[in-house]
Order: sequence, then structure tokens, then C-alpha cells
Amino acid sequence: MANREHLALLKAGAVTWIEWREKNPQIAPDLSAANLQGDNLRGANFQGVNLSRVELENALLVRANLSGADLSSANLYRAKLIEANLSTANLSAANLSDAILTYANLSYANLIGADLSKANLKGAVIADANLIGADFRGANLRDADLGTSTLRRTNLCFANLVAVNLIASDLSEATLYEAEVMGAYLYKTNLYKANLSQAHLNSAYLLRANLREADLSKADLSWTNLQEANLTGANLRGANLRGANLRGANLSGVNLQETIMPDSSKHD
Repeated sequence: MANREHLALLKAGAVTWIEWREKNPQIAPDLSAANLQGDNLRGANFQGVNLSRVELENALLVRANLSGADLSSANLYRAKLIEANLSTANLSAANLSDAILTYANLSYANLIGADLSKANLKGAVIADANLIGADFRGANLRDADLGTSTLRRTNLCFANLVAVNLIASDLSEATLYEAEVMGAYLYKTNLYKANLSQAHLNSAYLLRANLREADLSKADLSWTNLQEANLTGANLRGANLRGANLRGANLSGVNLQETIMPDSSKHD
């Protein structure tokens, strides 16, 4: 439970909280399980604060400093975290559904099992983050930086991944069913056994990507760069490869039934 003194200092206002934190840098505040629902916490300093299981539904946290904070199992439903600093924060099992995280910094954050369904993460920096098992269904990740992040078994169904940076990220066994991945950067990305059925990957960069045993049935791969990609055992049934670059790609054991080939011909 939250430390009553710490909570009282926060409730006393931004000036009181800032002054106390500056005078007591050695104290790690404990606000765990506190009810801060709908509070105006714009620009607040929560660096390293224990906010586990805290109620922050609809809270205003624009440009707040939450770096290194413990937000495990916190409720941030519809919270406004625009340009917030959440680097190295622990957000495991947190509820961030419908939250606004545009241009937020989530680099090196722990988001294992977090719910980010329908969250707006446009332009966010999520590089080197741990996103194993996170739920991004219907989320907006357009122009976001997820380079070298771990997204194993992550749910990205219907997500907007247009022009996203996923270079060298691990999306093995992730689900990207009907995701919008146009123009995305997936150089050396691991998509082993990923579900990309009906995904829109036109003009994406999949150079040297690992797509071994991936499901790409009915996916739009028109004008996609698949140069030197590993497609061993992948399912491309009914996929559109019109204009795609397959030079040097490994196509052993690939299911090309009813696939539209790079020259626009249809495979039997």
C-alpha cells in the first residue's frame, strides 16, 4: 500500500511534490495501489517511484518522468502519456488499453503481458523493450521505433505498423493477422512461425528476415523487398508477390498454391 506521507505530499500539489523530491533524493517514494484516477499529473517527477497496482485511469501524465518507475499491474486505461519518459520502467501486466502514448519514450521498458490494445503509440520510441506476450490489438504504432525489441508471442492483430522500425527485432510466433505493415523496416527481423495471414506488407523491407514456417496466406507482399529472406516452409498460399524482390531468398518447402508471383503470373 502507498506510504500515506508520500501520497499526501503528492496530493498537496506539484510544487510541494517537486520541492520534497529535490530535498530528499535518497527516498524512493511508495505510491503503490494509490487511487490517482483522473488526476492532473502533467510533467510530474515519478522517476524510480513504486506505482505498482496504482489506479491512473484517465490520468493526465503528459511529459511526466516515469523512467525506472514500477508500474507493474497498474491501471493506465485511457491515460494521456504524450511525450512521457517511461524508459526502463516496469509495466509488466499493466493496463494501457486506449492510452495515448504518442512520442513517448519506452526504450528498455518491461512490458511483458501488458495490455496496449487500441493504444496510440504513434512515433513512440520502444527500442530494446521486452514486449513478450503483450497485446497490441488495433494499436497505432505508425512511425514507432521498435528496433531490437523482443516481441515473442505478441498480439499485433489489426495494428497500424506503417513505416515502423522493427529492425533486428524478435517477433517469433507473434500474431500480425490483417496488420497494416506497409513500408515497415524489418531488416534481419525474426518472424519465425509468425502469423502474417492477410497482413498488408506492400513495399515493406524484409531483407534477410527470418520467415521460416511463417503463415503469409493471402498476405499482400506486392513490391516487398524479400532479398535473401529465409522463407523455408512458409505458407504463401494466395499471397500477392507482384513486383516483389525475391533475389537470393530461400523458398524451399514454401506453399505457393494460388500465389501471385513477382511477374504477375499465378502459381498453380
